[in-house]
Amino acid sequence: MKNFHILVVEDDLDIQELIKQFLMTQQYSVEVASDGIEGMKLFNKQSFDLILLDVMMPNLNGFEVAKMIRNQSNVPIILLTALEEEQDQLKGFDLGIDDYITKPFSFHILIKRVEAVLRRSNDLSTSNHLVFKEMQVDCDAYKVYVNEVEIPLTTKEFEIVQLLLQNEKKVLTRESIVEKVWGYDYYGETRIIDTHIKNIRKKLDIPYIKTVKGIGYKIDE
Repeated sequence: MKNFHILVVEDDLDIQELIKQFLMTQQYSVEVASDGIEGMKLFNKQSFDLILLDVMMPNLNGFEVAKMIRNQSNVPIILLTALEEEQDQLKGFDLGIDDYITKPFSFHILIKRVEAVLRRSNDLSTSNHLVFKEMQVDCDAYKVYVNEVEIPLTTKEFEIVQLLLQNEKKVLTRESIVEKVWGYDYYGETRIIDTHIKNIRKKLDIPYIKTVKGIGYKIDE
């Protein structure tokens, strides 16, 4: 079973700690932030499977944070809100949130909502589509899209992009890329990866494929 990584952004420290402890009893890995700015800093540093996001917070409110997250990620978001007005709920859904829970709430209900959203998200992820920022990858059709425009890649270029996305933010050595893409029986020069990466960058025209000097490559914002 996957150990899902959850970010809780909640300015009420008592509620924050209760949510954290309750999620951890369900074997979730949890990070916490006390306001929107701190939440965005954590979000930009790590990879999360779900965001629990309070609406009424200092600095950046939950709506603003949700909008910023949606500009760069499809990670599931559940809003925690004391706002029962329909227009506020609709505003959240317009921003692309996946669910909302009205305070005060039962922690057992919270867990059920978390499980449901993660289950839906996991079902989508098994459909062989990868998404990163403005890039979408259809693993079954071997197609890559940037801003919904298909970018033709060779088979090997596609497989390198797919491998980097499947290991988002992780550094992959040239050797590991060769092993995964070309197979164990490839005895050529691993610098062939550099040529392929150069071509991929030129074709995709995005800044997310990073060189890690002396080691290899990773995809990261």
